[in-house]
Amino acid sequence: MKFFPAAVSAGTLVLAAVLTGCIPAADVEAAPDAANPDCAPVMVALPENLAGADQRETTSQATSAWGSPAEIIVRCGVPVPGPTTDACATVNGVDWVLREEGNLWTATTYGRDPAVEVLIDTEKVASSTVLVELENAVSRIDQTRECVSTNDVDLPG
Repeated sequence: MKFFPAAVSAGTLVLAAVLTGCIPAADVEAAPDAANPDCAPVMVALPENLAGADQRETTSQATSAWGSPAEIIVRCGVPVPGPTTDACATVNGVDWVLREEGNLWTATTYGRDPAVEVLIDTEKVASSTVLVELENAVSRIDQTRECVSTNDVDLPG
């Protein structure tokens, strides 16, 4: 009987390792303004499953990742985009500045401070699905500006 507590402790450690240790935390660099308190409501509202991928732990504050290897990464507190000629799309009331580099898309909220950045591996998930599913979380930051096109602006001429 003297060895029973040690056996339970070893069994508990093995069970804990099985439940938590299968997928290591994703190494994600924190954004410059990750400590902004307005990021907290966004991070707690992120879905556990996004575009069919399960959420996993990350190594930095105000970040999240889905899939193994990570197919989707979210960082809150990235620099707020100013006026740009990059593509801007409105998805479920959220404006996103979109940049594409091969199969990696970067979508950054426009008109919200702090800004939220989403990196999407488009070979594995559809960017439109991801942005639709993130609407509830990112809309917790108030929108103060919106995307406009050159058709909406009076240009000198």
